Amino acid sequence: MLLMSNPSPTMEMGRSNLDSEREFPQDFRCPISMELMKEPVIISTGVTYERKNIEKWFFSYKKKTCPATMQNIENFGVTPNHTLKRLILVWQNSHSPSPSPSSSSSSSPLPSYKRDEMVSLLKTLSSSPFKVNSLKKLREIIELGDEMKLDFIILGGLDVLFQLIVQILSDCSDFMVFRACEEALGVLQHLPISEGDYGIKVLEVLSKPECMKSMSIILQRGSKDARVYTITILKKLTQADFNWNVVVNEEGIGMFKSMLELASDEISMKASSSALQVLIKILDSSKKSRSRAIEAGAMCTLIELLPDSNRSKCEKILHIIKLLCECADGRVAFIEHRLGIGAVSKILFNVSELASKICVKIFSLICCFHPTEKVLEEMMMYGAVKKLVVLLHMSGPSSIKNKVLDMFKKHGNSWSRYPCFPSELKEYLCIHSRH
Repeated sequence: MLLMSNPSPTMEMGRSNLDSEREFPQDFRCPISMELMKEPVIISTGVTYERKNIEKWFFSYKKKTCPATMQNIENFGVTPNHTLKRLILVWQNSHSPSPSPSSSSSSSPLPSYKRDEMVSLLKTLSSSPFKVNSLKKLREIIELGDEMKLDFIILGGLDVLFQLIVQILSDCSDFMVFRACEEALGVLQHLPISEGDYGIKVLEVLSKPECMKSMSIILQRGSKDARVYTITILKKLTQADFNWNVVVNEEGIGMFKSMLELASDEISMKASSSALQVLIKILDSSKKSRSRAIEAGAMCTLIELLPDSNRSKCEKILHIIKLLCECADGRVAFIEHRLGIGAVSKILFNVSELASKICVKIFSLICCFHPTEKVLEEMMMYGAVKKLVVLLHMSGPSSIKNKVLDMFKKHGNSWSRYPCFPSELKEYLCIHSRH
């Protein structure tokens, strides 16, 4: 039994008002007291409770389990569930009696007619073949604030969006079906993904292979706006616990090509940055994803983007190149590109400290696995070796300096043949000059 042996006054009041509260959604009740929550908090097991009840369970009763799941708990910290609290407030506002003119105030929540309009639009989407205008109006309502977004989820809007998004899998040639899918993604991009219980519901919809397949189609064939909607959704997924194997296994090369195209977009910097962030997350998830990206021509595209990129974009591109160079095919693609070593050499010390660190890691990988005469010569000719020497003279030990020192110990003899190689470095590294 989870009920306390000595119920609190609020629990007694909850039982006395049971009839009046019977209509509250079950998710809004604390699992301990079964009362409507006023200050919901999440514990380490992912279950939400009223703060005072769960703190009493932990600290007054010295319990070390989750009341709902009976899992053992080591971390007794709690996190406010702001999303659920807003949902409860929205529900209360939408179900409370209409205030009299004398009691109404300018600080009242969003007008109830907007909620009624949302209900009407969702019904229209389920019955009418003309869906695009209804979806645009829905997006306008959702953009009014978090309350409308959460109300949309409560009203079953997610299921409606999912049906519209996946319909292109069977009717891809139908223009109206395609446009409806695009606009549905425009609505979906505004919904929370990783925040609270209802964000999890959005995540569950996006995790379905059919949804990701539809989004892949839009990325490859959709309008510019629709592609931006889609990459915005994918960027939100980078902040959630999402299984990126769904993308790699189901969509593969085609989706990578679409994201690389967006990354190259010189007009929409936001779309370009989002595409790079998504690529980093996907490539960091598995080596298989890196192989697919290399097949899609990622290395060539990224190297050619480097020279004209700003600091932030440059750092993201270098991060991706480094991830790709951790695979044999990626290293080969890098050294075979005529601008690869030259582009990275130019960035070393010229962009940011982070960019320089990534450049060193890239050169370390190349020198370790592909120390050919051509590679070592290009590093010398493009100035990479000279800059690495400067890095060695910088004060303080670091893992990056150790990588540089290791490169010189392994390949210093090759580089020392060039007249510009510092003589004092030869002595430091115990390199014997060849006469």
